[in-house]
Amino acid sequence: MTPLKDFDDVALLFLAQIGYIPKGYDPKTDAKTVRESVPYRLFTECFLGRMDKGWTVEQLAAKLRTTKATIYRHINKLKDMDLLDEVNVNERGTMRKQGHGSPRRGEREREGDDAQ
Repeated sequence: MTPLKDFDDVALLFLAQIGYIPKGYDPKTDAKTVRESVPYRLFTECFLGRMDKGWTVEQLAAKLRTTKATIYRHINKLKDMDLLDEVNVNERGTMRKQGHGSPRRGEREREGDDAQ
Protein backbone atom coordinates (compact mmCIF):
# COMPACT_ATOMS: atom_id res chain seq x y z
CA MET A 1 0.00 0.00 0.00
CA THR A 2 1.36 3.41 -0.97
CA PRO A 3 1.47 5.88 1.91
CA LEU A 4 -0.60 9.02 1.44
CA LYS A 5 0.94 12.35 2.39
CA ASP A 6 -1.68 14.85 1.27
CA PHE A 7 -4.18 15.71 4.03
CA ASP A 8 -7.12 15.82 1.62
CA ASP A 9 -6.26 12.41 0.14
CA VAL A 10 -5.99 10.87 3.63
CA ALA A 11 -9.22 12.54 4.80
CA LEU A 12 -11.16 11.43 1.71
CA LEU A 13 -9.91 7.86 2.05
CA PHE A 14 -10.77 7.77 5.76
CA LEU A 15 -14.24 9.27 5.28
CA ALA A 16 -14.98 6.83 2.45
CA GLN A 17 -13.72 3.84 4.45
CA ILE A 18 -15.96 4.62 7.42
CA GLY A 19 -18.94 5.17 5.11
CA TYR A 20 -19.45 8.85 5.89
CA ILE A 21 -18.84 9.90 2.30
CA PRO A 22 -19.94 7.06 0.02
CA LYS A 23 -17.75 5.99 -2.89
CA GLY A 24 -18.80 7.93 -5.96
CA TYR A 25 -20.49 10.62 -3.85
CA ASP A 26 -21.97 13.37 -6.01
CA PRO A 27 -22.75 16.58 -4.11
CA LYS A 28 -26.25 17.83 -4.91
CA THR A 29 -25.18 21.44 -4.39
CA ASP A 30 -22.99 24.03 -6.06
CA ALA A 31 -19.93 22.07 -4.92
CA LYS A 32 -17.94 20.92 -7.91
CA THR A 33 -15.90 18.32 -6.01
CA VAL A 34 -16.24 16.22 -2.87
CA ARG A 35 -13.64 18.48 -1.22
CA GLU A 36 -16.02 21.43 -1.65
CA SER A 37 -19.01 19.49 -0.30
CA VAL A 38 -20.73 20.15 3.01
CA PRO A 39 -19.98 16.75 4.60
CA TYR A 40 -16.29 16.94 3.73
CA ARG A 41 -15.86 20.55 4.82
CA LEU A 42 -17.89 19.96 8.00
CA PHE A 43 -15.55 17.18 9.08
CA THR A 44 -12.22 18.62 7.93
CA GLU A 45 -12.59 22.40 8.35
CA CYS A 46 -14.86 22.53 11.36
CA PHE A 47 -14.25 19.41 13.42
CA LEU A 48 -10.66 18.48 12.52
CA GLY A 49 -9.52 22.01 11.76
CA ARG A 50 -10.85 23.40 15.06
CA MET A 51 -10.75 20.56 17.57
CA ASP A 52 -10.53 23.14 20.36
CA LYS A 53 -13.93 24.59 19.48
CA GLY A 54 -17.47 23.42 20.07
CA TRP A 55 -19.89 24.36 17.29
CA THR A 56 -23.60 25.11 17.39
CA VAL A 57 -25.73 24.02 14.45
CA GLU A 58 -26.35 27.68 13.64
CA GLN A 59 -22.60 28.41 13.49
CA LEU A 60 -21.96 25.40 11.27
CA ALA A 61 -24.81 26.29 8.91
CA ALA A 62 -23.53 29.87 8.59
CA LYS A 63 -19.90 28.83 8.03
CA LEU A 64 -20.79 26.21 5.43
CA ARG A 65 -23.61 28.27 3.86
CA THR A 66 -26.21 25.56 4.14
CA THR A 67 -29.38 24.80 6.07
CA LYS A 68 -29.62 23.65 9.66
CA ALA A 69 -31.43 20.54 8.41
CA THR A 70 -28.40 19.60 6.31
CA ILE A 71 -26.07 20.14 9.27
CA TYR A 72 -28.30 18.04 11.54
CA ARG A 73 -28.31 15.23 8.97
CA HIS A 74 -24.52 15.12 8.81
CA ILE A 75 -24.05 15.57 12.56
CA ASN A 76 -26.38 12.64 13.21
CA LYS A 77 -24.36 10.47 10.82
CA LEU A 78 -21.15 11.35 12.66
CA LYS A 79 -22.80 10.75 16.04
CA ASP A 80 -24.00 7.33 14.88
CA MET A 81 -20.37 6.56 14.05
CA ASP A 82 -19.40 7.72 17.55
CA LEU A 83 -17.13 10.47 16.17
CA LEU A 84 -18.71 13.49 17.90
CA ASP A 85 -19.25 14.60 21.47
CA GLU A 86 -21.97 16.97 22.62
CA VAL A 87 -20.51 19.89 24.55
CA ASN A 88 -21.86 23.07 26.08
CA VAL A 89 -20.68 26.16 24.21
CA ASN A 90 -21.20 29.89 24.38
CA GLU A 91 -22.07 31.99 21.33
CA ARG A 92 -18.42 32.18 20.24
CA GLY A 93 -17.98 28.41 20.38
CA THR A 94 -15.91 28.33 23.56
CA MET A 95 -16.62 25.12 25.44
CA ARG A 96 -18.06 25.58 28.92
CA LYS A 97 -18.56 23.42 31.96
CA GLN A 98 -22.04 22.74 33.30
CA GLY A 99 -23.39 25.55 35.46
CA HIS A 100 -21.17 28.35 34.09
CA GLY A 101 -23.23 30.98 32.29
CA SER A 102 -25.94 30.08 29.81
CA PRO A 103 -24.49 27.33 27.63
CA ARG A 104 -25.89 26.08 24.35
CA ARG A 105 -25.53 22.61 22.97
CA GLY A 106 -22.72 22.18 20.47
CA GLU A 107 -20.66 19.51 18.78
CA ARG A 108 -16.99 18.71 18.51
CA GLU A 109 -14.90 15.80 17.38
CA ARG A 110 -14.59 13.03 19.96
CA GLU A 111 -11.12 12.68 21.47
CA GLY A 112 -9.47 9.33 22.16
CA ASP A 113 -11.10 6.35 23.85
CA ASP A 114 -12.36 8.12 26.97
CA ALA A 115 -15.94 8.20 25.70
CA GLN A 116 -16.74 4.73 27.00
